[in-house]
Amino acid sequence: MSTPKDLRYTKEHEWIKLEGEKVRIGITDFAQSELGDIVFVELPEVGDEISANDPFGSVESVKTVSELYAPISGKVVEVNEELGDSPEFVNESPYEKAWMIVVEPSNPSELEQLMTAEQYEEMIKQD
Repeated sequence: MSTPKDLRYTKEHEWIKLEGEKVRIGITDFAQSELGDIVFVELPEVGDEISANDPFGSVESVKTVSELYAPISGKVVEVNEELGDSPEFVNESPYEKAWMIVVEPSNPSELEQLMTAEQYEEMIKQD
């Protein structure tokens, strides 16, 4: 299982990559392996506002539907449209092809609440 060291993580298994003034968000390798084969991804639209810890979309697998929780508040400035046609990217490439949204944070200090890769790995070991 892969946990890139340059990302931050949430208890709900989202990852966050800081890219200048914006953040890129997706779900972790651990999350996709727990969910199984992803068959559908529902995401917000560009221009939508999201709030930290609130649902911003969902992923549907052959086993279940799982909410996606915003790790940070802000405005959605980009959505990965490819996931509509290729939801399997979430299983195949959770950190590269399967990013979900890009957000302009409205409160960058929320990033400080997120886990490092080491903290995230420790959390999933305990689950």
